Amino acid sequence: MATAKYLSDFEAKKMICEIGDRIYKKNFVAANDGNISVKVGDNTIWTTPTGVSKGFMRPDMMVKMNLDGKILQGKMKPSSEVKMHLRAYKENTEIRSVVHAHPPVATSFAIAGVELNRPISPEAVVLLGTVPIAEYATPGTEEVPESIAPYCNTHNAVLLANHGALTWGKDIIEAYYRMESLEHYALMTMYSTNIIQKTNELNCDQISDLMGIRSKLGIHSGGTPSCQPERQETKKDVDIEAIVAAVTQEVIGKLQERRN
Repeated sequence: MATAKYLSDFEAKKMICEIGDRIYKKNFVAANDGNISVKVGDNTIWTTPTGVSKGFMRPDMMVKMNLDGKILQGKMKPSSEVKMHLRAYKENTEIRSVVHAHPPVATSFAIAGVELNRPISPEAVVLLGTVPIAEYATPGTEEVPESIAPYCNTHNAVLLANHGALTWGKDIIEAYYRMESLEHYALMTMYSTNIIQKTNELNCDQISDLMGIRSKLGIHSGGTPSCQPERQETKKDVDIEAIVAAVTQEVIGKLQERRN
């Protein structure tokens, strides 16, 4: 994860409000759900206030904190869930932004206890990767940061059991895009598995090619989805096909004889 320079305080607060508006309009959050943060120094972040809808935030509502949780600037209190953000920054110093939301389909997978790890989309494999589920923890408690800590260096997103989702990135745009990609991935998985009821997963060779692309893009986290090697046609397959073809021709011939 190649990191860029830190945003200024002004830029960070403005971007948090913009991304908050986006996740609100996409129905990734309801009421005052969710929280967003941006790192603006080695030990400082700006984060969203508690009790405010992400679609109705203003820059002057933002709260500046250090990574130990001390409030440095701001008139409002931060969300109690900022603990997740602080832990992510401590676990992986390359993370520059964290987004927490409750996208409905992805959160439904979290409620069902189903990880998003099936290789069904090249974009999901390259840009997002597999998405594990962190064990359930009561929101706002110290258990939550403990539950997400194991994934901060190896993955780009995590589902929070019976709760929601958390994504991070080298900047706030990447963190937001990953939340958007996560919900899209969950939606495709639901449609193909439960509605169409047919899913053609990428094979090992195809996934290997995609992992090479991911590496070239400088993305070294995300996990690797499991895969099945491409099935090779065997002599038995060929024999069966020949038998089926012969029987079909014989049946067609008999039908034609009867018509004559």
